[in-house]
Amino acid sequence: MRSEAAALAGSTARTKDFVALAKPRLNLLVVASTLVGYAMAPGDSLGIVRVCGLLLGTGLVAGGASTFNQVLERDLDALMRRTRLRPLPDQRLQPLEGVLFGTIITLAGLLMIVASSNVLAAAVALATLLSYVVIYTPLKRRSSFGTVIGAIPGALPPIIGWAAVTGTMPAQAWTLFGIMFLWQLPHFLAIAWMYREDYARAGFPMLPVLEPDGRSTAQQSVIYAAALLPMSLAPMLMRMTGITYFAGALVLGFAFIALTLRFARTRSVRDARRVFFGSIIYLPLLWILMIANKI
Repeated sequence: MRSEAAALAGSTARTKDFVALAKPRLNLLVVASTLVGYAMAPGDSLGIVRVCGLLLGTGLVAGGASTFNQVLERDLDALMRRTRLRPLPDQRLQPLEGVLFGTIITLAGLLMIVASSNVLAAAVALATLLSYVVIYTPLKRRSSFGTVIGAIPGALPPIIGWAAVTGTMPAQAWTLFGIMFLWQLPHFLAIAWMYREDYARAGFPMLPVLEPDGRSTAQQSVIYAAALLPMSLAPMLMRMTGITYFAGALVLGFAFIALTLRFARTRSVRDARRVFFGSIIYLPLLWILMIANKI
């Protein structure tokens, strides 16, 4: 009985470790952003079953990207306090297991997207994975510009949703991409400032590591938040939404800029954390306003 219980506990622990590789909570943002792109696109509904297939498939591909990223960065993750207990650096799983798991869920996700929508949506999902794993992950070790490049795959999910409905990628879809792209940069810069000692320990050339006074980090946070404001208003100017969304996006945009300005003034971890949490509140509220006020 004890051996059976131990085997069951071991099996459960391994299952949890594989799930951790896919980062399901973090990838909820990917799924939600895909849903926004789907909801904002003109055209006939795919139906609940196909929409669920699209979202699940996108989540699986995102999980594959997270898994491959952890396989490639396992040596550096072992040096950082916040990541050293992940399954691969802690050696609870082996790299080959991570590669096989990532491959299986990625292929399953791509097939689900094709079956539920179309090849274009699957191609965008694949481009998201490749740009994240093949371009961003190695660049992150070499340049602080990796943060900007990393925002590209992070901004593609709305286009997956839009392409799933229309089979096209018009300017409206790229407007959603622009919002996601600019939103991520203050978000990630805040994280980089909060964990700058950890990044320095692992040798990541993040901006707060290269310029410890934080001046450039804070200034760029303000610049990207300011650029996000007009981009967030574009959906109304492109007749995707109405005046209610415009007013709400204006208020949210100025509030987000205020948080980054405060961070720029103090450059404290506390205010960086406020930018981080403010960004988490900002984006869902913006998406809700956009969908609710869709023309």
